[in-house]
Amino acid sequence: MTTSTRTRLLGIDNLRIVLTVLVVIHHAAVTYGNIPAWYHHEPARDGTGLVLDVLVMFNQAFFMGFFFLIAGFFTPASHDRKGSGAFLRDRLKRLGIPLLVYLLVLRPWVMLGFYDGSIPYWLFYIGSWDPGPMWFVEVLLVFSACYVLWRRSGRPAEVRQSPLSLRAIVVFTAALSLAVFAWRFLVPVGQYWPIVGLPTPSFLPQYAAMFAVGALAYRRGWYTSLPPAAATWGLIAAGVTSAVLLPVGQVLTQGWAAQLASAAWETSFAVSMAIGLSVWFRERFNTQGPIGRFLAENAFTVYIIHPLVLVGVALLLSGLHTLAVVKFAVLVLIALPVCWKLASLVRKIPAARRIL
Repeated sequence: MTTSTRTRLLGIDNLRIVLTVLVVIHHAAVTYGNIPAWYHHEPARDGTGLVLDVLVMFNQAFFMGFFFLIAGFFTPASHDRKGSGAFLRDRLKRLGIPLLVYLLVLRPWVMLGFYDGSIPYWLFYIGSWDPGPMWFVEVLLVFSACYVLWRRSGRPAEVRQSPLSLRAIVVFTAALSLAVFAWRFLVPVGQYWPIVGLPTPSFLPQYAAMFAVGALAYRRGWYTSLPPAAATWGLIAAGVTSAVLLPVGQVLTQGWAAQLASAAWETSFAVSMAIGLSVWFRERFNTQGPIGRFLAENAFTVYIIHPLVLVGVALLLSGLHTLAVVKFAVLVLIALPVCWKLASLVRKIPAARRIL
């Protein structure tokens, strides 16, 4: 199909860079905002912390779902090329090994700064067991296994090209909004799943649906067939749904109507951003120079190691007393280049380069 050429996929490569940057920014914002959901947290003592909380809210609504969409998009071709067994072995190598390395090598260092010595460190480490941001890898492994089971059930590897209609987008968005709404009666927003370490299990319907849509988008050729105007309309839709649904949720404040408005906004925003940014990057950022290649090649490694860098730099900045948003900006400006430089050094290790 047309999306198989490397040139056509550089837009997606560049999107992965931006999404990885957003991951680092997201956790830097949590570090200095009012949401205690990161290894190192310095609660905001001024009003700019609210700005960081709003940034986290908008980020959370779409960026991890977007990651799953991209992962789903590349899954069918990989499975077709390798077959079920080799595909799963490759997923276990490229996802499972980094997960274990993070848990057994990186996370002990991340947590060392919060060990008070009251109990043996090994007991503290086990008692605080959590995969951190590598929960994404855990869930992606499960989704990959589910895809293999689906293919082994006798389902044909459909390659029928068909355009993505506005009606299909609206129906999907409405159905997913209702699914998220219903799911959150069982798994409310803010619930955390220990051991497996899912920080946002209330978003699981979005993650699963986006992965499935990504796989379908590959089969149906949606990435290349969406018109250039979809970039503009997608981003406009993201703004309009935010302007309409967010105030509705604020007015209702609580109850099932507020929950439905919240689910509808998150889903509409995520779908609109995915369409708008995918087409925009396809049309405007579908090339790469040496810097772009460097950033793309090291993006996944940055995702793995960024907690170590963020926590380390935040601890060094702990004596800096200024506005929360200023401290956030300083942390981001230092951490991003350090993350990519360290990632490039890690990938120079022969064993690491074969996996990352």
